[in-house]
Amino acid sequence: MFYTVPVVGKVHWIGVNDRRKRLFENIWPMDRGVSYNSYLIADEKTALIDTIEDRVAGNYIERIEALLDGRTLDYLVINHMEPDHSGEIKAIFDHFKGVKIVGNTKTFKMVEAYWGINENLIEVNDGDTLDLGHHKLKFVMTPWVHWPETMMTYDLTEQILFSGDAFGSFGALDGGIFDDEINFNFFEDEMRRYYSNIVGKYSNMVQKAFAKLKDIPVKVVASTHGPVWRSNPQKVLDLYDRWSRYEAEEGVVIIFASMYGNTEEIADYIGRKIAEQGIKNIRIHDVSRTHISHLINEIWKYRGLVLGSCAYNSEMFPLMEQLTRELTHMGIKNKKLALFGSYSWNGGGVKNLKKFAEEAKLELVAEPAEIYGKPNADKLKQFDELAKKVAESVK
Repeated sequence: MFYTVPVVGKVHWIGVNDRRKRLFENIWPMDRGVSYNSYLIADEKTALIDTIEDRVAGNYIERIEALLDGRTLDYLVINHMEPDHSGEIKAIFDHFKGVKIVGNTKTFKMVEAYWGINENLIEVNDGDTLDLGHHKLKFVMTPWVHWPETMMTYDLTEQILFSGDAFGSFGALDGGIFDDEINFNFFEDEMRRYYSNIVGKYSNMVQKAFAKLKDIPVKVVASTHGPVWRSNPQKVLDLYDRWSRYEAEEGVVIIFASMYGNTEEIADYIGRKIAEQGIKNIRIHDVSRTHISHLINEIWKYRGLVLGSCAYNSEMFPLMEQLTRELTHMGIKNKKLALFGSYSWNGGGVKNLKKFAEEAKLELVAEPAEIYGKPNADKLKQFDELAKKVAESVK
């Protein structure tokens, strides 16, 4: 990449896009790529806020040097140590002699473990400040959003929140860097998929971060992924607030596991009966065809969740088991849950889905139902009441 973009004051965006990576964290599909955002403040004292992944660095240091215009880099502020943001720390430290690394005590343990750096460190605590001249930075500790060392850096002068991974999104920046330069419809689904899969487990910590930020006026939100919010930062703040409260929209996600089509027929029947109750947002997914990250995204979006599994070796279907294990691990809440399934010689799908509901502490809105053998009109009638109760619960 051969350009940098002014943000406000003496702050410049100096990020990069990654469209080659297939899997983020080697698990989440990157159909639309991702950006790694870094920011340079070229003030009386200069500061770089976070770096980028080393595998896509390219001419990153040359771009920094062009903005510095012969001056030195005084500080490197590390909000988050995950390698997609810390990948160039060693290169920066070696190239800009004497640069001081700013972070917290947990940050520095990781800096030494990753890069062997244990000198030129400035440790900051919650509320500490750093004067660059025009810009004055304040540090806000936000642990577990989404690593233990994470913090945010707030520019008191221009009211910019350098938020690390918080308020970030999947999706490369295809020319537009700022929220007023993009069509947000492109990003909203990817932002929710990013939140639900990467940050969602720590929603309670996100709420604690909001509590710390409640009296701080924010004119710009500058995350390490996705667009920079300069025109309507409240929009992204509100979205993350709602998602971290597990607030969802009216609608139902039906996810089924089916080997020979019997459980899929039930899923389609339930979907139709829910639609007859006036619910318009209904999404039906085959757990074997849709990646788990997209399933979790849909689950986060809608209030209703209906899970169905065939029996498989006296258990639920393995990929449904994977999904339920991930939902339990994430601590999903506030879902209107119903369960269904089918079996041929021995049950196990619904029985184990009920165990998931108990472990996840999710209340069932209807009695679970399952079919022995192949569905027919008479057998399917038992799902009418289930569909009705699901629809009533999400309105």
